[in-house]
This record gives sequence, structure tokens and C-alpha cells, in this order.
Amino acid sequence: MSTRRTFMKQAGVAGAAALLLPSFACGTARKPVGLQLYTLRDQLPKDVKGVIARVGAAGYKEVETYGFDLKTGFWGMPAKDFKTLLRDNGLHAASGHMGVDSFIETGNTDELKANIEAMKTLGASYVTVAWLGEQVRKSADDYKKISEKFNQAGEMAKASGLGLAYHNHDFEFHKHGDTTGYEIMLKNTDPKLVKFELDLYWAVRSGNHPTKLFGAHPGRFVMWHVKDMDKLKPENNTEIGNGDIDFKEIFAKARQSGLEHFFVEQESNYRPNELDSIKVSFDYINKNLI
Repeated sequence: MSTRRTFMKQAGVAGAAALLLPSFACGTARKPVGLQLYTLRDQLPKDVKGVIARVGAAGYKEVETYGFDLKTGFWGMPAKDFKTLLRDNGLHAASGHMGVDSFIETGNTDELKANIEAMKTLGASYVTVAWLGEQVRKSADDYKKISEKFNQAGEMAKASGLGLAYHNHDFEFHKHGDTTGYEIMLKNTDPKLVKFELDLYWAVRSGNHPTKLFGAHPGRFVMWHVKDMDKLKPENNTEIGNGDIDFKEIFAKARQSGLEHFFVEQESNYRPNELDSIKVSFDYINKNLI
């Protein structure tokens, strides 16, 4: 029979164990591991069905798309057929990357509307701006204009049941006077309409610690790119756990970040190849971070 003393002893052990867990594990529902499909950009056009099957077999449950084309869809597949392919392999598209330079420069909404519709068809949560061309981000005023356009795009996404997010590289952290493009966007976008997908690698490489960003802007970083930095050549990526980035410290602040989805991404330095690399990264995250 369990006595009160036994119960208290067991509870104490359980409590101590909980203290050893990151807040991501003990205070937040377990998040499925996602993959940014750009990692497999050389393989997907050659065998989209086979590659997606390998992603599912590696253990991933979510993906983030890229490169949707109004004429050819996702590597020759219409959005509805691609959704079926993902579902058949135990996968779900939570977000999709897109470009919005034409919308920022001219106000043309064709590309934006097409991507919103595609992601709505996939049942995604977010449509995510992947990049800003150099011609649209030369000054602080440019970033203020970008912020205004993001708010407008966020309204359009919201009308379709989606959120809008922005994915960074390093250039957003360059100085414009006493601020940066990233700070301008954080300050001038509506938190209800515009979220951020923090690329952890680019944040670290640019000299910005992700946890400090979370503390300064809690709840804004609803998605992450989990990408590691090679120890010998920081310009290269590597499999998660093999590089220099302390992901345990970052994952411990998932709640403060506002994290909803995260995606492994690796753009270079695969060992021995892309499909084996994504398996190594999944296994490390599954064992050590969640």
C-alpha cells in the first residue's frame, strides 16, 4: 500500500526530474518536428513522391514548403494533390515560403494571393515571406514601407484564415542609424497581423542571441528555423547537434518565444547526403530537445 511518506518521496523525485527538463518539454505541448523542404531542393524536382516518402519515414510530421508556382504548383503537382501526398506520408504543411518584392514595389497582389490560396488549400497555419530583395531594403524608410506592406499582407492572409510571418537572414540586423531593419519591422508591424519566423542560425551568425530577442519581443517568434553552424566554417551548416549552436538553451525559452512550429533546415555541408542528414537532425532533436 502506498503511504503518505512514499507518495511524498515519489512526488519529490518527480518534481526534481521536472526541474531538469526544459520549459519546452514540461510547460508546453510537445511540438512535431518539421522540415523546411528547401533542404531537399536538388532532390524534390527529380522525384517529389519518393522524396516526400523519405521525409515521412525519417520521422518528420510537418513541412514548410517553398517555390510554389501558379502554373506548375509544387514540383508539378497542384496544391490539392500535394496535400494528399503529404497526408499519405503522415505529413502536414504548417507554413509555406513566398516572395513579396513585387507587392512591396508595385502593390501587385497576384503572387501574394496565389500563395495564400495555395497554403489555404494545404491547410497551413502561415504564409511566410522568405526574403527581401536588395532593391527594396536599402534604408530605414524602406523598412518602414516594408512594415506597412506586411500589415496589408497580414490583413489579406487573415481574411483567408492564415497568419503572415517573416523569415530573416542576416541583412535585417545591419545598422540603419541607431536601429536595424529587424527592429524597425518588429516595431512597425501589427503583432496581431505579422509574426516572425526566426532563423536561429542567421540570428546567431549576425551576433544576435535568440533568447535576447525572445525577451525583448515575447510572443512574436511563432516559428523557428533550426539550423546549426559548422564549428570550423561558420559559413556552412551542419546537422543539428554537430555544430556550435546551443539549442538546449534556446528550446528552453520556447514558451517566451511564442513557438508554434519549428523546421529543420540545412542548406550545405551534408554528411553524407541530404536525406541522411535530415535523419541525423531529426534523431538528435527527438532525443535531446523535445
